[in-house]
Amino acid sequence: MRNTLKLLFGVLIAQSTPLLAQQTPTNPYNGNKRFEQLETVLPTPNTYRTASGSPGKEYWQQRADYDIKAELDDVERKITGSETITYFNNSPDELQYLWLQLDQNLFQKDAIGNNTKTGGINGQASFAQFKDLSDPKKYGYNILSVKDAKGSPLKHTINNTMMRIDLPTPLKSGTSISFSIDWNYLITEYYGRSGYEYFAKDGNVNYFIAHWFPRMAVYNDVYGWQHKQFLGQGEFTLTFGNYKVALTVPNDHVVGASGELQNPNSVLSAEQLKRWEKAKTATRPVLLVSQEEAEKAEKGKPTGKKTWIYKADNVRDFAFASSRKFIWDAMQVDVEGKKVWAMSLYPKEGNPLWGQYSTMVVAHTLRSYSKHTVAYPYPVAYSCHSVAGGGMEYPMISFNGGRPEADGTYSEAVKAGMIGVIIHEVGHNFFPMIINSDERQWSWMDEGLNTFCQYLAEQEWDRNFPSRRGEAQYIVPYMKTDPTQQVPIMTNSENIMAFGPNAYAKPATALNILRETVMGRELFDAAFKEYARRWAFKQPYPADFFRTMEDASGVDLDWFWKGWFYGVEPVNQSLETVEWYGIDNLSPEKKNEKAKAETEAKRQTISNIRNKKDIQKTVVEENPDMRDFYNTYDRFATSEADKKRFDQTMANLNEEEKKLVDSNKNFYVLNVKNKGGLPMPVIVQANYEDGTNEVFRFPAEIWRLNDKEIKKVIPTDKKVAKWTLDPFMEIADIEAEDNTFPREPEQPSRFQVFKGQRPSQPNPMQEAQKKSGSAVQGAKN
Repeated sequence: MRNTLKLLFGVLIAQSTPLLAQQTPTNPYNGNKRFEQLETVLPTPNTYRTASGSPGKEYWQQRADYDIKAELDDVERKITGSETITYFNNSPDELQYLWLQLDQNLFQKDAIGNNTKTGGINGQASFAQFKDLSDPKKYGYNILSVKDAKGSPLKHTINNTMMRIDLPTPLKSGTSISFSIDWNYLITEYYGRSGYEYFAKDGNVNYFIAHWFPRMAVYNDVYGWQHKQFLGQGEFTLTFGNYKVALTVPNDHVVGASGELQNPNSVLSAEQLKRWEKAKTATRPVLLVSQEEAEKAEKGKPTGKKTWIYKADNVRDFAFASSRKFIWDAMQVDVEGKKVWAMSLYPKEGNPLWGQYSTMVVAHTLRSYSKHTVAYPYPVAYSCHSVAGGGMEYPMISFNGGRPEADGTYSEAVKAGMIGVIIHEVGHNFFPMIINSDERQWSWMDEGLNTFCQYLAEQEWDRNFPSRRGEAQYIVPYMKTDPTQQVPIMTNSENIMAFGPNAYAKPATALNILRETVMGRELFDAAFKEYARRWAFKQPYPADFFRTMEDASGVDLDWFWKGWFYGVEPVNQSLETVEWYGIDNLSPEKKNEKAKAETEAKRQTISNIRNKKDIQKTVVEENPDMRDFYNTYDRFATSEADKKRFDQTMANLNEEEKKLVDSNKNFYVLNVKNKGGLPMPVIVQANYEDGTNEVFRFPAEIWRLNDKEIKKVIPTDKKVAKWTLDPFMEIADIEAEDNTFPREPEQPSRFQVFKGQRPSQPNPMQEAQKKSGSAVQGAKN
């Protein structure tokens, strides 16, 4: 029912909320602390990392250069190598020792990662599960020697997946040290990050080799030495440096790696070199090694060895792929004015999908990410087809799944999954290979930010691409789960439950909500790009990201970081009630017309309606002399005194106020509850009676004085038939049923009627009766 707002004499008219009593706020320091600043949570700014989120004037980071020579044994499936590391101490500190990562030690029998695995065995346990427990091979590094530049042994201690080298004299600030390590290890089957894939049909192996050499741990201004043990989930924290790597493999292998190939004339045929030149100007991938050539190599045997030499500058890691099964295609693409090689390596088992899409997707990813972050700085980007699912990333090279059936057919899901994983893994070149976040500590800073950019790139690849993550509606099932089964995004990598939803999907969704709903695309895109620019080839931490996004946009987002990144509360807004008000200008004529209409309406009772037929004439109707003033509508006549008072009131109003009096405007009071706890903007759509609609947006600060329940007055020119909260599913509200007013009716229960049942079939009615004891069993639709 529409209520009436009476404008009292002598009171000025306002447009919206002053027409109603102001809402009583709650004390923000008595329970509602959602909009307090993060100052006590974030680290104190200093000369290394500023309050604006940018690197400080004294920011520093270490550097490690590598000269590596390694050989792949295709028979023993073993890597043997030697490396010389030159480590530069750019810190202000004097270092007594150095720490290195020995990631292959994850696979030792007594490794922490192995010994802390939990879970039982059920009837569906895989063979691989038992194989891992019973494999007699000794995995992990065999460290053969650690020597200084003069060849003298260096004392070293291995602590699980870490190795400490004790220096004979401290490494002073501003100086460097060179030392060498000889090592070998047995390659494991591909486990998601690295390893080999064996093809029983032809007896060949594809190698995807990563975290394969002892690497310097990070030493920085935040943690000192970052030497948390590698347990398998938290990935890598690494130092930038220059790499020169010589890889000796069987001479029928094709090798792709981080960096640029330095000796193509030594490892490629004359025909392959011609194709290489052709690929520099091609608009579609050119086959450097064809499927026919790869199939021929599969059936042959190597006659010797080849050494492929790669060079990579200013990278934080190095990986490679090697196989005689590889088809190799490539083309050069323009990325922000620079020519970059987009390349793919894949066995015939990957076709037709890989030949059709992989390199084209690589090219698109480089362009899309460069637009949203920084221009891709490296000369090449590889996509290598590994086992069927998942993917893994390293500088300039990634290992990606997505394999068609043996007959070459594939589903839409397989195709979309392959394109999505290539975008994601190639995109990791930006996060964390360029913007070098600490994956061992904060998975979301690379996985979440990268998944967000992946979503943008997917939508730019194909309109309505079936992205799995990014939009708010996709995170709702996770946000609905029991809070005891969730952890905040700001949780160390090794302690995350539901790793995919927490480290990938939720932060990506949060960023998309910031971009679309909280900040808007223009402000968000500029701030996000500034973060990438500030921290390219440096090592940011969460506070640097949070502060930069606010500094570059001018938007206070502390409430958002607290809710989305430090908490596990869901979004659950409810539109409880809507009150409808209209203005009564109290003009005597309108007042009396209204009274007359209301009196007539009150007479339309069932008794009076029937009396018109059953009572032929009343006494007063038969005797006119019984009538007086009250038997006519004369009592609704306007008096001269009323007219005079009204004219005097209207004369005191300005033109704007007079228009409002005559506007017949509607005022709706929406009562909205925050049932979930996580404050978010209130977006509400009005569907008008004439079929049109209008959307009203109110920022999250609407909850700052009362985080439980608010009332908001919305004036409209037209009457509203229905109100809807979050009409575009943009805030991840976990319960849509209470977002409309009037409430949408529930779907009715359904039942089936069975007729003409075949004698040979069981009668569903009888079966239902047996199970439930009822004649007809209802089921929710």
